[in-house]
Amino acid sequence: MKLPAKTPWFFTMSIALFCSGTVLAAPPQRVTVEYDMSHNGTAMAQVVETMQHDGKRYVLESEVKGKGLFALARSGSAKRSSVGEVTPSGLRPNEFRDRRGDRPENVARFNWAKGSLSQGEAGRTDAQPMPALEQGASLSDRLSFLWSFAFSPPQGKEVRALLSDGRGLSTFRYAIAGNEVLKTPAGDIDTVKLVKQRDAGDDRGTEIWLASRRGFIPVRILVIEKDGTRIDQMVTRMGS
Repeated sequence: MKLPAKTPWFFTMSIALFCSGTVLAAPPQRVTVEYDMSHNGTAMAQVVETMQHDGKRYVLESEVKGKGLFALARSGSAKRSSVGEVTPSGLRPNEFRDRRGDRPENVARFNWAKGSLSQGEAGRTDAQPMPALEQGASLSDRLSFLWSFAFSPPQGKEVRALLSDGRGLSTFRYAIAGNEVLKTPAGDIDTVKLVKQRDAGDDRGTEIWLASRRGFIPVRILVIEKDGTRIDQMVTRMGS
């Protein structure tokens, strides 16, 4: 996918800041965000995510590289990608890919014209009708869901989504928990915080922080497992 020359990051953001409340301007044509991922406070991995778009189409890429003992315990790195269209309601994926080490790659293909969704290992996907959605919910993949807020900021009290990881679908509901100044290695960042609403039998908590003055890009993701294990992905650098 060929995209036009990138727009300077800080120039675009300065224009966006003139909008009161909600950032209405599209994000820069290319954004790269680096994160540190920790396991109960111990450095676990470095994450680099890149988003490119031309106002009509987008490409998202994410790579996770383990550190220390975590690098030795896993084969290679984990890579995810999502390509699709930019719409007034956010990102609409056409294809999502997830490869983790030596494991087979998982793929999700969204055929919006035919209303079908294919999921499974690459070369072995099975097309099924797209599921019916609750009112206000969206169908997406786990990568484009997080970046979709850069094009359509969260509104109301709750965000609902049905997300594919290339193997199957999971339903998520996030409450919009309010504003918070997040202290990060990249500086203090004004954010909007989303908190996953857990249904019966769901033992995993998830919290997401979106940079409200920097295009609502994801700057922190915290996962808390049933046993209290904390997987924390925190921004360290943002650029173009």
